[in-house]
Amino acid sequence: MEAIILAGGFGTRLRPLTYTRAKSLLPILNEPMISYIINMLPKQVNKVILAVNYRKKQIENYFQNNDFGLEIIVNDEKKPLGTGGAVKFAEKHITDQFFVLNSDIICSLKLEEMMKFHKKNNAISTISLWPVENVSEFGVVDLKNKGKIIDFVEKPKTEDAPSNLINAGAYLLNPMILDYIDTNRLVSMEKEIFPQIIKDTDKFYGLKFEGYWMDIGRIKSYLYANKFLLEKNNLENCVNKDNEIEGEINKSVIGNNVIIEKNSKIESSIIYDNVVINGNVNISNCVIGENCHIGSFSTISNCVLGDKEKLNENSKFDNRIIWTQPIPDNYPKKQIGNALK
Repeated sequence: MEAIILAGGFGTRLRPLTYTRAKSLLPILNEPMISYIINMLPKQVNKVILAVNYRKKQIENYFQNNDFGLEIIVNDEKKPLGTGGAVKFAEKHITDQFFVLNSDIICSLKLEEMMKFHKKNNAISTISLWPVENVSEFGVVDLKNKGKIIDFVEKPKTEDAPSNLINAGAYLLNPMILDYIDTNRLVSMEKEIFPQIIKDTDKFYGLKFEGYWMDIGRIKSYLYANKFLLEKNNLENCVNKDNEIEGEINKSVIGNNVIIEKNSKIESSIIYDNVVINGNVNISNCVIGENCHIGSFSTISNCVLGDKEKLNENSKFDNRIIWTQPIPDNYPKKQIGNALK
């Protein structure tokens, strides 16, 4: 059985971290985001097709150096194809029903349960569903008995919403769906293909699950995911090896080869590899990229520093994206597509 993992996005809302790395490789508790998706796959999956475009070589290198016991195929898209186009581009690798998963969603969904639900209903398509409080910000499903979906309603008023359930970004699909998708163009599975499957087959289902669901699309949700998983795993901090920590850290994630000098305090932050933080520095609710250097007596809050940034002594920054280097030539100025919209 195959699983297609969508990992081709630029992650523009996570810049400047994604100026220098693939979004799917952003670390969560010091492990790349995509590893959480791989590890949630059921035993029936023996082949993973990675739909990639941006930073393809980085992703290839990661899987060459990390063995998950699965056949990994890096499917290089020469241009962004959207969710539907990426699935169609993987068609030659599909042998039977298959999963489609977003690499930037961390959740408690049990894919084995999804498979049982799909089989029980003789479904053509099954998607995961998650409840939200403010339905007016999302597209919600019109759900009937036994989980059958008959429509998607985009950003309804609260009083008009047929449910509070949204598409949570995990799909189990039968191969016949591939016949609905055009080749070599950007196709939205959610906007173009799913409505047609509902109309033609009457076998489109949704599975609601409980626990947690996090779309790691923004710096705020990226920080939250790390904090949530620290608490879930009963960890005060997550600290990797070969560090020299003389300061204080609290509810933070620290990578490899990090120096934190005396009288410095790190609160609710993520510090990447090879960072030097001099003495008497206060950092709170920040992400500090690789090879950064923070000068003494600095105060940094609600900021993101891209890789290799250097702050002088007595720097004061709040609510800033800090990037002083050239932006990569092929990096878009705005977001391209959104699988869940």
